[in-house]
Formats: sequence, structure tokens, C-alpha cells
Amino acid sequence: MSERITPAMVTSSTLSDLNSSLAALERSTDELSSGRTILEPSDNPYGASRVIDLQSQLDGLSSYEANAQDGMAWENTASSAMSNMNEIAQRVRELVVQAANGTNNQSDLNTIALEVEQLSESIKQDANTQYAGQYVFSGTATTTAPYAQGAEDEYKGNAETVSRAVGPGASVAVTTNISTLLGNGAASKDGKLLDTLRTIAGHLRSGTAEGREALGTTDLTSLDGNLETLSQLQAVAGSATDQLRAALTRNEDLQTSITESLSSTEDTNVAAVSIQYANEQAAYQAALRAGASIVQESLLNFLQ
Repeated sequence: MSERITPAMVTSSTLSDLNSSLAALERSTDELSSGRTILEPSDNPYGASRVIDLQSQLDGLSSYEANAQDGMAWENTASSAMSNMNEIAQRVRELVVQAANGTNNQSDLNTIALEVEQLSESIKQDANTQYAGQYVFSGTATTTAPYAQGAEDEYKGNAETVSRAVGPGASVAVTTNISTLLGNGAASKDGKLLDTLRTIAGHLRSGTAEGREALGTTDLTSLDGNLETLSQLQAVAGSATDQLRAALTRNEDLQTSITESLSSTEDTNVAAVSIQYANEQAAYQAALRAGASIVQESLLNFLQ
């Protein structure tokens, strides 16, 4: 027994085909408007999983990049402060050499002593340099000024390490332990820079032959030793900056590579989808015209 094909069946089949054509057209439209070929995880489960993984890697690299940039800014701030300290220490050295030549009277030496004392305060001001509201020379005690202004020369920070994470399992120390240079002042007799400067000022004001002799011997030797320590600290800071810059470059290269992989996984091939869209649009319009001629609705159709 043959099955009769009714007008309702023709209509249903035609509408189903039209809906399929329309769905394909809408899909191409969504791909072109979003620029992505994976609109839902079900479109490509593996690709969707890979996109999530790649995006997670990019987010992590962005964080490492920010850390490296922050570390470089921190080190640049510290290096600038140490450069100022170096200029001040060199000025003190010039004054010591001038005072040790034996041609100055006591009034001249007192004037030089006053300048040395003022320069000592300037060095402590540089030691209290801040970056983003944090003291760069206080170790992890970043809210505490390393040195108080005035006669008190004791170091208030700590020797703990401050570092920046620049990659998975990789970090760069940005700490400069300034106390290895400045020390704790004359009271500690540690021979470091603040102790040396206080000692020099005392010898300048002493008015004794021993004090004047010490200026050109032990004081000058101690000052040169402190300048060498400062040079070493600057070299360490420069090395940390180089490490941070290398890490930043490495992260940027990885970001480029991962971004390319992400693009190849989820980005739409605009040229191909545009052609597909044009074909689907033409097919849909043709289907509409064909359907209009095939499906001729009448009162009789509704009565069946």
C-alpha cells in the first residue's frame, strides 16, 4: 500500500529545509561578527579546552610581565638613589683631600665639617627613597624608613629579601641591603659610610694634629672602601635589572607564540567564512523562492 504525500508533509519538509539553511546562515553570521570559530564548547570540545588552557597561560604571563616591569621600576629607583649617594660620597672625598693638604685653618675645617654633616643627611634622605609608597632600602619592612634624620644613624629596616616572580618557579631579588654600605653610625664603630662620615666631621672639628693626619690616611682609606662597597651594590642592582629585562623579553616572546596558537585555534578564517556566508545566503534565498512556488496554501490545506 503506497503512502500518500499530503500538502502538509510537503510544507513541513520545505520549512525544515528552510530552517536548516537559515541556521547555517546564522552560524556563519555569528562567526563573522565574533571573529571566533568556536562559539560554544560543543562546537569543538578539544579546541575549546585548548583555548581555555592557552588563555590561562596568557593570563599568567601577563602577571609575570607586570611583576618584571614593577621590579625594573623598583631597581631603577634604587639605582638612581645610589647614584646620588655616589656623587655625595665623591664630594666628601674631595673635601677630605682638600682638608688634608695642611693649608686650611680651623675655621675652614669647621666649615668643611659642616658641609660633611649636611651631606651625611643627604645620604640618609637618599636611603629613604620610596617607590610606589614603599621604602626600597628597608628589606621587607617597606613601610619603615631605613634611617631617621638627625644624629640617630641606626638602620631601621631588615635584611630580608624582596623579590619579583617573573616566571613559573623563577624570581629575581630586587633587594639592596643598604645597611652593608651605610651601617649604624658612629655609635656602632662599624667603619661603614655613616660612621666614616661622622668620624671625618669629628676629625675636622678636633683641632688636633692627630685629627688632621687621620683625614689623609685612615679616613680617606675608609671612605674609599665604602665607595667600593657602593660600587658593588650598584653592580648587583644592575645585574638584577638585566635579569628582569631578560625575563620580560622572554615573557613577551612566549606571549606572542601563545597568542598565535590561540588565534589559529579559535579565530575565524574570515575569507573562507565570507565565501561560505555568500553561498549560504544565495542558497537560502533560492530556497525561499522555491518554497514559495512549491507551497501553495489554500483553505483546502487547512481542512485536511
